Amino acid sequence: MLPTVAIVGRPNVGKSTLFNRLVGKKLALVDDQPGVTRDRREGEAHLLGLDFTIIDTAGYEDEDPHSLPGRMRMQTQAAVENCDVALFMVDARAGITPLDEEIARWLREGDAPVILVANKAEGKATEAGVMEAFILGLGEPIPFSAEHGQGLADLFQALLPYLEREDGEEHEKEFYEDEESAPLKLAIVGRPNAGKSTLINRLLGENRLLAGPEAGITRDSIAVDWMWTSYEGEERPVRLIDTAGMRKRAKVQDKLEKLAVSDGLNAVNFAEVVVLLLDATRGLEAQDLRIADKVLEEGRALIVALNKWDTVEHGSALYQGIKQALFDGLAQVRGVPIMTVSAATGKGLDDLIKVAFETRTAWSQRISTGVLNRWFEAALEANPPPAPGGKRIKLRYITQNKTRPPTFVLFGTRLDELPESYRRYLVNGIRKELGFGAVPVRLTLRSAKNPYAK
Repeated sequence: MLPTVAIVGRPNVGKSTLFNRLVGKKLALVDDQPGVTRDRREGEAHLLGLDFTIIDTAGYEDEDPHSLPGRMRMQTQAAVENCDVALFMVDARAGITPLDEEIARWLREGDAPVILVANKAEGKATEAGVMEAFILGLGEPIPFSAEHGQGLADLFQALLPYLEREDGEEHEKEFYEDEESAPLKLAIVGRPNAGKSTLINRLLGENRLLAGPEAGITRDSIAVDWMWTSYEGEERPVRLIDTAGMRKRAKVQDKLEKLAVSDGLNAVNFAEVVVLLLDATRGLEAQDLRIADKVLEEGRALIVALNKWDTVEHGSALYQGIKQALFDGLAQVRGVPIMTVSAATGKGLDDLIKVAFETRTAWSQRISTGVLNRWFEAALEANPPPAPGGKRIKLRYITQNKTRPPTFVLFGTRLDELPESYRRYLVNGIRKELGFGAVPVRLTLRSAKNPYAK
């Protein structure tokens, strides 16, 4: 395990900008308005040869613990309690506020060592703000600019005593011999208030993510590493990815919501298996089919999970109705697994993870050319390709050139005239006969070039 560093401070002092700089990617959403970050987000940071886990936290606010800002503060407190060192960030331009002083009091009472960072300290005009930070009683502040990368060497020197291993050993990273033993990258997507964060919290056995009755709480896509224990007692690593609720595009007017939805779609690209979580009390809506279509378009394996199943009446009829609607709406991938779960009680979640691992196996498998072409010959014999205008379309052979998603190349002549219905016949045969199930299968057509064409 890498040592952990938590960034804390009031809203809008630049915590997410520093987080992005240290991880070397724009992982956390950043905007001028305060309160963008809500959940705590973790990333692998690199600073002048120093490797550690950095935690971006929500802006610390003095609110009722039951309110949304109050629950956000509890997430921040949990991050600080479990970290090796806390970076307390203040705004050198704005100077020290009463809320900064309150956060400093709270940090001084805790056990975590604290490094004071005076951000936005570009130019001489902010020197007074940097000096004012001494009143917080947390030692000498580091003048810093997260936006421009100024002060990184000073930050390195301040972190070194807390993060350097006494025995001189480097922190080891985990390497996996094959894809099957690597962590399953599992993204949870769906409309707002479907219960995505609640489901992940139930799997983890702790309130790791903000959840509540308010729609649209999650903004950043948050990845959490977890170890799942199978029915047989085998432990398998999972990277759970929570995403923002995806509403119909016409309803998304707020800039932050647009950023959050875009971040969620980006998270789908990094996932292997995607769970589309539906609120069973609301059934299947057109937006759910749009989300599913987007997942399949990106070539990700899809599972549909009906949440809040413990509160549903007439479950059998509802299940059959949703199954039929998915059959009609997702013609390109029929037979997508449909699971019934309850994030509130935990019912069905073990089965969901088991099916997710099985789905990844199908999504990752490679078929040998021999097996593939024996199937191909049988498929052509059972249903030969048509002969438009009396001229035969010759299909010569097929090969698999990629996995994740499984991608096949079909070679032949006059393939530009091959009907889409015949292409679907082949894709459905690959899924059914070769064990790919309902994962998205891609088939590209390639004709041999005629040297005498000109």
